[in-house]
Amino acid sequence: MGQFRVIDLRSGLVEPEHMVDARTPEEAAAKALGENVVRGGINRKQIVCRVYWSEAQGQMNMVRLYRAIES
Repeated sequence: MGQFRVIDLRSGLVEPEHMVDARTPEEAAAKALGENVVRGGINRKQIVCRVYWSEAQGQMNMVRLYRAIES
């Protein structure tokens, strides 16, 4: 498990940042925000959050996650 920083982009929250222990960015977003999210697809206008995490040698990674389209 790693530590992820989830930035909520759904609204103008005063403190949109959550620190979460999770295995993946998607799991971190689900834990922090309670939403089913995906990395991309046809729903790019439905952005929910950005998730940051560090790996070896301090390299920072970021992914944008979008609201999943329910089937």
